[in-house]
Amino acid sequence: MGFSFAGMACGIKVKRRDLGLLLSEVPASAAGCFSTSETRAASVRRSASLLPRSGVRAVVVASGNANAMCGPRAAEDDEAVAQAVARAVDVRAEEVLTAATGVIGVPFPAAKVEAAADGLAQALVPDPTGFAEAILTTDTTTKIARREIFVSGKRVRLLGVGKGSGMVHPNMATVLAFIASDARIGPELLSIALRAAVDESFQMLSVDRDTSTNDAVIAMANGLSQASAIESLDSDAGKAFVRALSEICVELARAVARDGEGARRLVTVRLEGASSRDDARALARSVVESNLVKAALFGADPGAGRIVAALGARAAERKIELDPTSIDVTMMGAAVLRGGAPALAAPDALRARLREDEIQIVIRVGSGEHAATAWGCDLSYDYVRINADYATVLADGPSGAVRRDHRLETKTPELKTEVLVSALRFIERFAGTRAVIRYGQVTLGRRDLALRLAEDVRLLSAVGLRPILVQAGASELVVTSLARAGVRAVGLSGADGNLFRLDQGSERLSVDPDVVETLLAKGYIPVVVPEITEELEARGPSAPGVDMVAAEIAVACGAKKLIYLAEAPGLTFDGMLVSEIPGEELANRLEAGAVDERARPLARGAMRALRGGVDSVHFIDERTPHVVVAELFTESGVGTMAR
Repeated sequence: MGFSFAGMACGIKVKRRDLGLLLSEVPASAAGCFSTSETRAASVRRSASLLPRSGVRAVVVASGNANAMCGPRAAEDDEAVAQAVARAVDVRAEEVLTAATGVIGVPFPAAKVEAAADGLAQALVPDPTGFAEAILTTDTTTKIARREIFVSGKRVRLLGVGKGSGMVHPNMATVLAFIASDARIGPELLSIALRAAVDESFQMLSVDRDTSTNDAVIAMANGLSQASAIESLDSDAGKAFVRALSEICVELARAVARDGEGARRLVTVRLEGASSRDDARALARSVVESNLVKAALFGADPGAGRIVAALGARAAERKIELDPTSIDVTMMGAAVLRGGAPALAAPDALRARLREDEIQIVIRVGSGEHAATAWGCDLSYDYVRINADYATVLADGPSGAVRRDHRLETKTPELKTEVLVSALRFIERFAGTRAVIRYGQVTLGRRDLALRLAEDVRLLSAVGLRPILVQAGASELVVTSLARAGVRAVGLSGADGNLFRLDQGSERLSVDPDVVETLLAKGYIPVVVPEITEELEARGPSAPGVDMVAAEIAVACGAKKLIYLAEAPGLTFDGMLVSEIPGEELANRLEAGAVDERARPLARGAMRALRGGVDSVHFIDERTPHVVVAELFTESGVGTMAR
């Protein structure tokens, strides 16, 4: 494509990537859509003044500090950043666009960015992942989208990278997004295409009805595809380009809504039958913008009352004719309202479906020809917690690093009480019980994850839980990490104390729990590293794997929980993460071949454990720090739980 990317930590945030760079090999056409806020940031004002134009080479993005509402110095700092990056990549300052995101009203540490510019330039690579990570703030995941089209037989590629989680609302793009393409298209046409794409995507997105000071979507096209130039958006090539650009923006917008601060569910609203395009857009947005609707969806409320209230209020506000007897509402395919009258036949079944990852609502308001789709998310308790915590910001003295004060003593008495009481209830529930934790190669290959797992194990042991670890690979990393955390751990192989044996005439591996129980009684944490004995090796493919070994240990030791840590967020079916699944349904899906091939050994182990008396099996992502504590000590958990 002729673009390279970099992401690094320069000290705006503490120990996290906070500076990103996107560079085109050659001068590119560029266009942008920006926040209309009267308090918009210095980077927005500067970049907006430069676009659309040709000859752009780079975009530099700072995260953690918005450089907004910082007085006259903000514009000087923004220009200094552009000049430093321009020198580092050997271009002119006006060829470098700037963007920023983060805390508002905190002095911007421009000197840190200037000092990091050379290192940032040296870190450029074709992979956008580091750049995507560097621009995040309260986001929980990176957001990347790709498309390809063909123009005059030549392949043209488009790549979008975005961020956004809170302060998301129309009146402009509501996020940061950067789109790079090797298409040949002039800046004016690119600007028209970008505005059309933004209009159908980010402008139809709302998380919390708050528009940021820093919203920006910037597109660059450098022409290196060697395809014919796009001279008109009405041509076949122009239409294909606009469609691909719109698809990228929609994908990024949906990712932002799904990742809304504290959100549990993506909400998609399709409104049909409106008299005009503007009416359709306004009414669709009214539903995803309503805090009462969002709160109801968080509670899996199958009623349409708040939806029609939002529609009626927006119709009155915009002078839109709306006949209440013409309104139909369908949620997750179930009719809730027909002709303005209740139509829901099975509320409990719908309530269960409203706990899925994406909620789809279809509304018909008449017989008009116009329709629109809007995206949002539910509104959970965590939204207030995240934003209250985010506001507790410290500028770390002379270094200028932005920190958040996570200490419990800085929170309100009500929050402290709620946290402590909740924690004590979980401690009471799990004290004295056993939990088998199977972890894999990701933990064994990353010292930071091994140390955090060790800390989790120490904390679990301290509150009376009896962890038994099962390791999927040969490595001393976790055992040494446990020792560093002050945990007494002992590694075990299958031969130690005759821990494993094969029942004669049976395909089942038997576990003698005596050696494990002896270690637990003396305050040690057993770390079982299954080894392939000659007897097991002789069985070849039928030999039990580490996942089944973990299940057998859980059954033999009477564990209440079996936790599978793996390189996946949980179990997914049809592309959707399932938060909870009955054992019978898991067995049926396993038998029907509906479980992903990589997850089948885990699912088989889970079924063995559940049938052997284990209360629940948890499938969680070992790449997430402290995920074991989060899964065990929160009601909803973070992965998939099979009961």
